[in-house]
Amino acid sequence: MRVRSASGFALLSAVVVALPALAHHSHGAYNDTFMDLQGVVKEVHMVSPHSWIYLEVKDDKDELQVWALEATGRPGLQRAGVTPDYIKVGDAIKVRCHRLRDGSNGCLLGFLKAKDGSVKDWDGNNAPAPADF
Repeated sequence: MRVRSASGFALLSAVVVALPALAHHSHGAYNDTFMDLQGVVKEVHMVSPHSWIYLEVKDDKDELQVWALEATGRPGLQRAGVTPDYIKVGDAIKVRCHRLRDGSNGCLLGFLKAKDGSVKDWDGNNAPAPADF
């Protein structure tokens, strides 16, 4: 009886550990190269599993477009020092991100330069800010 309980517990433990890995998706929908955008924050959602910023950006014709920027979840942002007060609706910011492959107005966020000039990694890797940003 004890052997059966131990093997059942081991199987259950393996399934519980493997489920988060199965739930995570790839970044295949995004280009490998970075692009920079500047605009005004319309919405900020620091949530899990992914946070979102909606950014109003002027296009080449000076028309406003809203971009959806996907970032790591709230715990990853907190580890990088991002607090709910770091950026707010109405702030002018600059971002470096990977654009969606289909060309729509969406990006996987890498770095964000806040209105105070500080730069933080919003991808969750705590990478240092690029020198040219």
